[in-house]
Amino acid sequence: MSSTKIKIFAITGSTRNNSSNFKILKYVSNHLKERFEVEIFEGLAALPHFNPDLDNENPPKEIISFRNKINSADGILICTPEYVFSLPGSLKNALEWCVSTTIFSSKKTGLITASASGEMGHEQLLLIMKTLEAQFDENMQLLIQGIRGKINQDGKIVVEETATALQNFIKSFENHFLL
Repeated sequence: MSSTKIKIFAITGSTRNNSSNFKILKYVSNHLKERFEVEIFEGLAALPHFNPDLDNENPPKEIISFRNKINSADGILICTPEYVFSLPGSLKNALEWCVSTTIFSSKKTGLITASASGEMGHEQLLLIMKTLEAQFDENMQLLIQGIRGKINQDGKIVVEETATALQNFIKSFENHFLL
């Protein structure tokens, strides 16, 4: 492998400042920092609402920038909560802007859903990412239920089982790029 770091574009599905999902992305990026350069995108709230009429050869500038970051990354990492048994609208909106493109096709992708329950939101995330043809397998996805009791204010994982699950996810994510 060359000395160039692998570029990961990480998207937090929460628009809340310093959310549990953001903390998990920081945790993962800290554990990947030797070989990976992780950029955490927190701009979901600034993306315009998806409108097929605007999804043409001249989409909004925020969408061009968002798509370019996905396109230029070696891989994608998404960590999202579940809202009302579904994906947060802001994350779904961002992903809808990508449906007419091939930027996720064969893109190595890690998917984490961290929420109170998260099961239905996680299923929807997997379905959407399969539809976008992102490349992931069962080792590149993780559902963390009851996240608020498993991570503290400083972003430290306080439940050993969760820390182990995240470490296994991180190893699988790394190996996906290094094999």
